[in-house]
Amino acid sequence: MLVTGGSGRLGRAVLERLIEAGHDVRAAGRTPRAAAGGVRWVVADLATGQGVAAAVSGVEVVVHLASAPYRGRYTVRVELDGTSALLAAAGHAGVRHLVYLSIVGADQVPWGYFRTKVRAEHLVRDGGVPWTVLRATQFHEFVDQALRGMSRLGLLVADPGVRAQPVDVRDVADHLVTLVGRGPSGRIEDYGGPEALTMDEAARRWLRARGLRRPVLRVRLPGRLGRAFRAGRLTTGARPAGEITWDDYLTGAQP
Repeated sequence: MLVTGGSGRLGRAVLERLIEAGHDVRAAGRTPRAAAGGVRWVVADLATGQGVAAAVSGVEVVVHLASAPYRGRYTVRVELDGTSALLAAAGHAGVRHLVYLSIVGADQVPWGYFRTKVRAEHLVRDGGVPWTVLRATQFHEFVDQALRGMSRLGLLVADPGVRAQPVDVRDVADHLVTLVGRGPSGRIEDYGGPEALTMDEAARRWLRARGLRRPVLRVRLPGRLGRAFRAGRLTTGARPAGEITWDDYLTGAQP
């Protein structure tokens, strides 16, 4: 089995879960790494295609987590050119299942990076390799990072009409391992956190957990993007869902 993006937060959790489940795992990265924790690292650069064919050779399942959000042309090279190269190599190698990670609401939120993910989904769907696409809601770390960045300005800005459904990477990793074991579905599936919170509630809980005092400015986000967010496009009612809540993440607890 090959995992791309294995050095990221989600990737590390997925590698750990796959090893625990007894899989033979290799991970692809742009620079050489020594084998560790039962994972064999291979060198492959999705942006250039170098090493991709060798990385996929002899593999039956590919879990494609590699991403490069908000980095301009490099984002396109990784998300689209890299996914195309990976699919071509996987088809040649006879890969039986490719799992691709996307974002809940990618097809309904007018945001550039979301559109790129949808284009990558189409590549996977039409790539000739049996597939599953998993769209996940926003990771806890992403929400945490966004709030931390705003707090440095002395306040938090939140649209009270926007609901988010943050999910823990550990839950997503567990679900991805389940999808690997199940085999290709040929479907786009959603996966979210255990609860949907308004932006201002998520911000207030974050402030309490971090022991910070900042005003929360309730502002209505403008335009099509704001309307999409208020329409609940960042949330999903799909089941199963994650178990680790926003409060669990903030306090370091795990059910």
